[in-house]
Amino acid sequence: MSAPRFEVLRIATSGARLGRLTLAHGVVETPAFMPVATHGSVKGLTPAQLDEVGATIVLSNAYHLAQRPGVEVVRALGGVHGLMGWSRPILTDSGGFQVMSLAGLVRVDDDGVRYRSHVDGRQGFLRPEDAVAVQEVLGVDIAMSLDECVPASASPAAVARAVARTSAWAARGLAVRRRDDMALFGIVQGGFDAALRVESATALLAMPFDGYAVGGLSVGEPGEETARVAAETLRLLPAHVPRYMMGMGTPRDLITFAGLGYDLFDCVLPTRNGRNGMLFTREGRLMIRNARHARDPRPLDESCTCYACTNFSRGALRHLVMAREMLAAQLATLHNLHFYLRLMREIREDLAAGTFPARAREAAGAWA
Repeated sequence: MSAPRFEVLRIATSGARLGRLTLAHGVVETPAFMPVATHGSVKGLTPAQLDEVGATIVLSNAYHLAQRPGVEVVRALGGVHGLMGWSRPILTDSGGFQVMSLAGLVRVDDDGVRYRSHVDGRQGFLRPEDAVAVQEVLGVDIAMSLDECVPASASPAAVARAVARTSAWAARGLAVRRRDDMALFGIVQGGFDAALRVESATALLAMPFDGYAVGGLSVGEPGEETARVAAETLRLLPAHVPRYMMGMGTPRDLITFAGLGYDLFDCVLPTRNGRNGMLFTREGRLMIRNARHARDPRPLDESCTCYACTNFSRGALRHLVMAREMLAAQLATLHNLHFYLRLMREIREDLAAGTFPARAREAAGAWA
């Protein structure tokens, strides 16, 4: 398989760009949104349904797959693509976010992360070298370097320490890299401190990564802080490689950060909210549990062509939700991902036509 390749096809005056990312398992047109398949599955959907709604790349998690079913099991089943039954590209997070989210089960030092498995309580040790090696065995298309992600409430000293560790871990992971058909991304940290973001980016840009991600946002900070740091950090990143904004976000977030010039996005909102009965539509949020939808014969979104909207009414979906039928979560997830992926397609179409953000501005209106 050939090495990953990224091409910038067009740049708008805002900095937004149309791109093409060629990976071992296919081509991803950017800007692109990655549905989240943490454990090797987008909850409730088959790979055929993901194809149907327009997904070209999904995100999974190397830490979780290593805990269950285990790296050797995944290898025996044909890698993560064989496990998932998915033939298109896959990006895996290395586990840096879990260092923060499972804080009670981990201890971090300069060597790596000592943890107690949330699955069975076993003791484990994750080094940056292990994070890269595991992702190579999984057979992913894009791997993430191990980073230390700290919460918004972290002290300045903790943020500075995380930046230094993330840079040191990045170099150690790169040193053991063996697969040249797998892209490896570095993750810029630094919290809300502009100087630390510069320090982090400077260290990582001196290393031969295939792309760069911006981490440590969407961890409890105000939205205006996210926008400020995202814009400042983007200016530090090279233009010839993919730029990934981790953990974003709402439809308005996607439009805003694609408008700045980010290329890849992921977020659990469309799937998690769908399972909880919150639907994304052109008119804004639709809370399907509300009683006023009980006799409503209209589709979820009259502008939508997804399977849920063309076959089920609001009243029907509300009934399925209230009856706790599994089909309810499946239909809501299908619709929400269709909404997100259609939005990204429209952004790309507007970029190609030189009209961005015409439709995007209209779509953002309901999410202001």
